[in-house]
Amino acid sequence: MIENRDHSVEPGDPAPAAGREQLRSAAMRPVLETPRWWWPTVAGLAAVVVVGVVAWAVQLADGLGAAGYSDKAFWAVYEADLVAFIGVSYGGAVVSAILRLTKASWRAPLTRIAEATALVTLPIGMLFIIPHLGSPQRIWELVWPPYWNLSSPILWDFFAVSTYLLATAVFFYLPLVPDLPIGEGRLESMSPGRRRLSHLVYRTLGSRWQGRPKDRRVLEGAIGLLAIMVIPMAVSVHSVLSFAFASSSRPGYLETIFPVYFVVAALYSGVALVVVAAAGARKLFHLEAFIHPRHFVRLGFILIAFGAAYLYLTFTEYLIDGYSGTTGPAAWVRQVIVGRYWIPFWFYFVAAGVLPLALMAIRRTRTTKGVVVASSLVLFAMWVKRLVIVVPPATSPLVRSPISASGVLAGNWGTYHFTWVPISITVAATAAIPLLLLVLFRFVPILPIAEMEEIESYEEEVAEAVELLAGAEGVTPRVQGPVIPPAMASAEVASPDDTADAARGGGEPPPPRAGGGTRRPLFGKLRPGWWA
Repeated sequence: MIENRDHSVEPGDPAPAAGREQLRSAAMRPVLETPRWWWPTVAGLAAVVVVGVVAWAVQLADGLGAAGYSDKAFWAVYEADLVAFIGVSYGGAVVSAILRLTKASWRAPLTRIAEATALVTLPIGMLFIIPHLGSPQRIWELVWPPYWNLSSPILWDFFAVSTYLLATAVFFYLPLVPDLPIGEGRLESMSPGRRRLSHLVYRTLGSRWQGRPKDRRVLEGAIGLLAIMVIPMAVSVHSVLSFAFASSSRPGYLETIFPVYFVVAALYSGVALVVVAAAGARKLFHLEAFIHPRHFVRLGFILIAFGAAYLYLTFTEYLIDGYSGTTGPAAWVRQVIVGRYWIPFWFYFVAAGVLPLALMAIRRTRTTKGVVVASSLVLFAMWVKRLVIVVPPATSPLVRSPISASGVLAGNWGTYHFTWVPISITVAATAAIPLLLLVLFRFVPILPIAEMEEIESYEEEVAEAVELLAGAEGVTPRVQGPVIPPAMASAEVASPDDTADAARGGGEPPPPRAGGGTRRPLFGKLRPGWWA
């Protein structure tokens, strides 16, 4: 039965305008306001990046030996960084693309953050090819055709990643176009220098947008087409990246499962980075009314789905190599599971495999904090897992022993020792991610304003149509929260954080509805009028 709604939207009611004003103010808050923590944070992150640059300069002067590399450990941390940082970039773009294609309405507050995360992490990952090279001054040969080695997987990986970087930039830019004219009208409170620069950026990037129905159809079609392209492109890019390992002759690298293995790992760690980035933006810029705990819970379910798939692939890889009994692979598996590399392997298995699944399985920990903790564990442990993939095969001996049952003497294994140089460069790359995000959102809205307003307006129209239909049948209408059409509906996930967030934000907990459960507005806590 449909009853009267407490905050119905009548023609001429100022509530929708007030709600849209709240959304636009929150989206432009990082652009227009400078919190006290902003400059110290940016300065600290920039200092970490500078230390990394100094470490690279020391490596250029002293050679790769300064980073712990040797003839017994020719691949190590830089290759793991290359795979890890490029991998996490896929999570933002692919998750956003999948949610757009499935028309999941709850995606809207997350898409800008997810796409920005993909945009800043991919170039950082690509840069790791430079410290990996013994002669980085020859990097230009990758783009100069006379020097191309078409038989090298590195060259094809460079082509694939460069193409994906272009697609990621366009995928970030297109949804931003209708937000630029909205944001340009709010730049007057800036200092004169920033205001002129921001006006120039906004007018250059969004000058052709008129907001006509034809413009909207063309833009939506372009975004949808690019979303379709991004998914197979991401799969192909990380598959090609795995070829650099799988095409070698060393046990541990020569794996036919690597393309699928690398893609699932990239999505797993990429979703984790989106969770951490969204949680940080929500806390720092006070977006609790728009990014709700249920967003994190739903991302958490996506996270553990990829996590379970990755655990299965890990089990498959080690089972096949170990069960085969072949001298090289069997020795490598033994070293990883019970040999000298058992600590990082089992750390990964617990931190990135068991604990995230346990946190999401227990209702009490299936909260915003629980999902963020699980995602943080996944990010670090998956980097450790990349080291487990890279280092053991790179340190395995090429000369076999005829007097050992396994064919390999334990003392013949090479070693890799960390030095301050690769540690500094890796930490600097990690610090560059939040640094670039903070700088990026000083110029563009952090929330997709036009997309969120369009989805909310559609839901208002559906709710009003239900009320009119019910009124015509002689029933007093009441609609609690937005009505989402079946094609866009998704199951609500209750969270213990909901009531606490509503109390902190001044809103009311969601009212009960007939048949149990609650119905919330799309962008967070219940608000009078437009949000209710």
